[in-house]
Amino acid sequence: MVYLNFTDLSEEAQNRLLENSKKDVERKFGESLRKYIKENHTCFETMVEEEAIRNLYSYTFSFNP
Repeated sequence: MVYLNFTDLSEEAQNRLLENSKKDVERKFGESLRKYIKENHTCFETMVEEEAIRNLYSYTFSFNP
């Protein structure tokens, strides 16, 4: 669960969420992503960013007033 302050949905907060999601994706799928990238000659950073955005939808958010 990710706790957010409803009044702090700034760009900085959004970037922080994306960075946390990137770390989560690398931890969960790092090896399989590297294998896919090697086989398909794609960019690791781009793939991680795309997967991190998708990963954000799997989070449960709780907004604090």
